[in-house]
Amino acid sequence: MGELDRPVPHPWNRSFTWQDHAGPFRTITEDQAAAFDRDGFFVLEQVFDADEVAAIRAAIAPGDAKVRELLAMVPDGRISVAGLDTQIVAPHLVCIDDHLREVCAHPTLVGVCADLMGPDVRLYWEQAVNKQPDSAAPVLWHQDNGYTYVEPQDYLTCWIALTDATPDNGCIEVMAGAHRQGTLAHRDTPIGFECWGDHATAVSVPVRAGDVVVFSSLSPHATGVNTTDAVREAYIVQYAHDGAIGRMPGADGEPGDPIPLDEPTRQFPVLVNGVPVPPPPR
Repeated sequence: MGELDRPVPHPWNRSFTWQDHAGPFRTITEDQAAAFDRDGFFVLEQVFDADEVAAIRAAIAPGDAKVRELLAMVPDGRISVAGLDTQIVAPHLVCIDDHLREVCAHPTLVGVCADLMGPDVRLYWEQAVNKQPDSAAPVLWHQDNGYTYVEPQDYLTCWIALTDATPDNGCIEVMAGAHRQGTLAHRDTPIGFECWGDHATAVSVPVRAGDVVVFSSLSPHATGVNTTDAVREAYIVQYAHDGAIGRMPGADGEPGDPIPLDEPTRQFPVLVNGVPVPPPPR
């Protein structure tokens, strides 16, 4: 059997133990916390209303356009998981837009961080992902921690739906419960990293615009191709523990020097000693 035929631990994942959450919870419910521990995800419905969704989409548009220009200059219009015929991935938009900085510090999102991560949390990564109509390739099974290996391994992803996400246009699918094993082995492919996953047993997570799928960085997930004639839009915001580090392979394949995750323009604190803090000015 190959390493993608079953869930095999990442070679650096040698002693991970998932810690269940005991509360008290102020933003999420006990049932949502239990689902997160059991399945690795849950859905918060209608966090953003129609006007707020429209404002986020407008804030994303310039970054989306810049990435399109970049992809048009490279062979086949593709760079790894991003492509003109697959999905436009626009990262680090908080560096150019104040409204998106506020979105990343939204009280509900930060409240989820307080309930699931503890008192000191930073923005780690954010990006828009607009899956193109009649897209040519899916997003393969992966864990967010399979790209840059972050320690602690269990950070948080908030997947904000900006259009309705359905099985037809590429909603998220999750391998429920697999997060409890920690980071899995991944391989690099021309369309992004890939780990174990099984569409036959995965849970499909359709959501409406304004909903937020909350899942662990350790939840294997994928999205299918968009078979419709409209763009499926999402804004993805990730939060890491203050003091977390990233790791890339050294010359011997072991973890290289730690990478601090505290770049001030895009990895700013959202919680300090349990208190939400506003984003710093650009």
